[in-house]
Amino acid sequence: MMVRFLVLALVLLLPVTVIAEQGMTLEQIAKMRSVGQVAVSPDGRRIAYTRIVPRDIQREDDGPAWTELHLLGPGGSSRPFISGQVNVAAIGWTPDNQSISFLARRGDDSQRQLYTIPVAGGEAVRRTSLETGVANYSFSPDGKRVALVATEPQDEESRRLADMGFNQIIFEEDWRPRRLWILDLSDDSAEPEMIELEGSVQEVQWSPAGDRLALKVTPRQLVDDTLMFQRIHIVSPDGAELGRIDNPGKLGQMAWSPDGANLAFIATDSVHDTREGRLMVAGSDGGEWRNLLPDLEGHVWHVDWREAGEMVFISYEGVEARLGQIDVRGRNQVTLLQRDGLIFESISVANDGRLVFGVSTPEHPREVYALSGRNLEPERLTDSNPWLSDVRLARQQVVTYPAQDGLEIEGLLFWPLDYEEGQRYPLILAVHGGPEAHYSNGWLTSYNLPAQHAAAEGYFMFYPNYRGSTGRGVEFALTSQGRPAKEEFQDLVDGVDYLIGLGLVDADRVGITGGSYGGYASAWGATYYSERFAAAVMNVGISDKISMIGTSDIPEELYLVHYLTWPWENWDLFVQASPIFFAHRAQTPILILHGDADPRVDPTQSRILYRFLTLQENPPPVRLVLYRGEGHGNQRAATRWDYSLRLMRWMDHYLKGEGGDAPDHRIDYRLD
Repeated sequence: MMVRFLVLALVLLLPVTVIAEQGMTLEQIAKMRSVGQVAVSPDGRRIAYTRIVPRDIQREDDGPAWTELHLLGPGGSSRPFISGQVNVAAIGWTPDNQSISFLARRGDDSQRQLYTIPVAGGEAVRRTSLETGVANYSFSPDGKRVALVATEPQDEESRRLADMGFNQIIFEEDWRPRRLWILDLSDDSAEPEMIELEGSVQEVQWSPAGDRLALKVTPRQLVDDTLMFQRIHIVSPDGAELGRIDNPGKLGQMAWSPDGANLAFIATDSVHDTREGRLMVAGSDGGEWRNLLPDLEGHVWHVDWREAGEMVFISYEGVEARLGQIDVRGRNQVTLLQRDGLIFESISVANDGRLVFGVSTPEHPREVYALSGRNLEPERLTDSNPWLSDVRLARQQVVTYPAQDGLEIEGLLFWPLDYEEGQRYPLILAVHGGPEAHYSNGWLTSYNLPAQHAAAEGYFMFYPNYRGSTGRGVEFALTSQGRPAKEEFQDLVDGVDYLIGLGLVDADRVGITGGSYGGYASAWGATYYSERFAAAVMNVGISDKISMIGTSDIPEELYLVHYLTWPWENWDLFVQASPIFFAHRAQTPILILHGDADPRVDPTQSRILYRFLTLQENPPPVRLVLYRGEGHGNQRAATRWDYSLRLMRWMDHYLKGEGGDAPDHRIDYRLD
């Protein structure tokens, strides 16, 4: 094992080198960098952004990717500000434009603290020393104070008992709330003052008027509450409640207007809406709100203000993204920019109206783009992977097809890099999670869905937005609600049949993969639809609906926006939507991958399916791989690399190779 690890380490140490006109390799995917957050300075002259840099396993300890801080200056030149083995988060600007703010653990910090670093040069300055760290922050408009969100410290007696070994977990009862703190920055000796409020604070935004704060508050510090029961409270800086917004269901981004008169937020019309995506606005005291885009056949993901009465937003509509503008009364809506394959993933607005984005396209992962003045031609400002220009990328095509009941389904198809007319090719079907998610026509290649590499290896790879996906409006997103594994998964098979009917895909060489709900679909494909799939790779997926709702950290979310019923109210629904119920049908070779610390989909879901399949009289090839310490998806460099190799080896073995027994469980980590 040590020899194999050293070989892997030496391979991953090599620089990303590209032979002109070759397709993408798994090595290149493992080393790919991308932009994370973007934040334009208030005066619009500078742009701070983070760059996500995968770890070098040979030189560094294994772990998640590093997150560096970079700065784009007035001339457009970019330079690293804090780089190397660092993790910078929640970047922003001080109101005077002089410093970038961020959260990080640096030096002897035991928890994340708030830092500022001057753009003129100099070292980062730690602004807080909170025992439990800082989760969120917002500066007052004059920059003299900062509002902080941090977990309430453990009391002395509890700490003493824990040190003695009494550190038992009282499940879902021993949580501590997140509190609001106010720190006076004008006094170097000042300590943050905790503000007593009901509930647990998730986020704070100080109004530009300076007299109030908008808070996202949940009843408890539990995942279910943060997903389903966040509500907006308006309070004064001393904690007096000034108003509330009793939004139903899920809550997304919020943003104050520049004059502090209005608060825009992204929410839902109903507690049963599967995903926040309605653009709302309320007054500074909360209360009633207006849905500015009630007829939108899409989902709003990001919003910010361009001036006091006018906001800009990003909506996902089908597989594309749109940059729109609308006034505070819901009038004068215009599209500022919409271009096929230009996927806005975030937005930051300067006081002068300059717009800065994180953008991905089919040609590259997320980079910094900007629109300045009245110029609506987007300008790309960063290049995180210059070697990509020498890689021959496969064709990425938007495809629409009719489902069995006539509903139009949309997806994205990657063609084999060296496709030859008249030949049929193997297909890997990539199913997204949620199901309240969707695929956009941007960069889709990742460690667990390596589309460009698969295309270079002679596969079609198809990313369908089956019913229940977002991006097509609330009505479409609700079409699968209360009907798990019915029409939503039939849409997947209909998409495969459509590609077979076009003469592109070999019906005997179709694989399926995905994570979370996509892992559920993969298990369904390997059992219920076993005759349709020659290989399956299931990642953090669901196999038993009844135990899923009893072991997940989101039971209320599952009930309110997925099933609309509890198991004891309709046992048959949950049983018949469970892949283990159809284990007797399974002949599809299935590779099951799961983090052993997953709180969302408990790893017992994978163990149960593995056990049920292996106990059949004529079991298919099945393998279960548990990743130590990983949660709902792999974060560490080594486990991501292992995942990519196992996924492609499984597909190659059963869709292109000799098939039969499963390949050796040991991995040769050398690249071909």
